[in-house]
Amino acid sequence: MNAKSTSQPEASEWQFRVTILLAVLILIPSGYGFIGKFIELINVARGESGGAFAVAPIMNYLLASLGFFCLLLWAAGRGMFRDIEKPKQQMLDREALLDQQK
Repeated sequence: MNAKSTSQPEASEWQFRVTILLAVLILIPSGYGFIGKFIELINVARGESGGAFAVAPIMNYLLASLGFFCLLLWAAGRGMFRDIEKPKQQMLDREALLDQQK
């Protein structure tokens, strides 16, 4: 039991480092691409025709992001982030009940 309790902080620190590494590896290139396309969209809005090909992808990004943001607001408004362990516990309780019925 003591070995498990001492390894738990090491595991959570390792998970934190991996999460940060993946976030950096994913978000930096994605942000770079999005910012580049957004600058091209601004140039098109100003009347420059050189970045006209950027309109469709940027509008796609913006609309998809808006949709996901609306889903986030809806989920937060419905209280889906208050007790994130509840669905897991309900599933385990239901499984135990079904196992008892067999």
